[in-house]
Amino acid sequence: MPDANPAALDFLLSRRSRPAKTLGLPVPDREALGPILTAAARTPDHGKLEPWRFIVLERQALARLAALVETRGAALSRAPEDIAKAAAQYGAADLAVAVIASPKPSPKIPEIEQILSAGAVCLSLLNAALAAGWGANWLSGWPSHDPDFAQKGLGLTEKESVAGLIHIGTETSAPPERPRPDLAAITTWMAE
Repeated sequence: MPDANPAALDFLLSRRSRPAKTLGLPVPDREALGPILTAAARTPDHGKLEPWRFIVLERQALARLAALVETRGAALSRAPEDIAKAAAQYGAADLAVAVIASPKPSPKIPEIEQILSAGAVCLSLLNAALAAGWGANWLSGWPSHDPDFAQKGLGLTEKESVAGLIHIGTETSAPPERPRPDLAAITTWMAE
């Protein structure tokens, strides 16, 4: 029998994201965020390519991005309610970490595996923030998939994309439990 870590397994079995709109001050400072980012960076990356990076978005940067959402939404003829919802994701936040998928040329590691690794970083970052006692939520939304927004707002290159925005703060209200997947319905066992 392998050595178990019951506390870690219990955390994973009971973890729950906190809605970003319920996160408030205080947020982790740079010192508190360091171990959370370090834990996220321990994600398997298929060849030690580090095909991802972090952009820590503090209050002023988030306000600037909220204004850019409004500009881009209008340019893209998005519905006013879509623009308002997306702008609020940035404008109402106090801290978010953008996880940037930054694939590297590799003859061995396909780009899809590198992008999946960036997604794994998002989950590791989310779980590390929760384990550190903060509320956290993984979001994206149409602005994060708009190349013009990503390049102008975040300084991404043409080869980069936003894997996710991890909002981190102090939980102001407990989220309700939600239904979980039926394990039997989503699992296939193959013995041969």
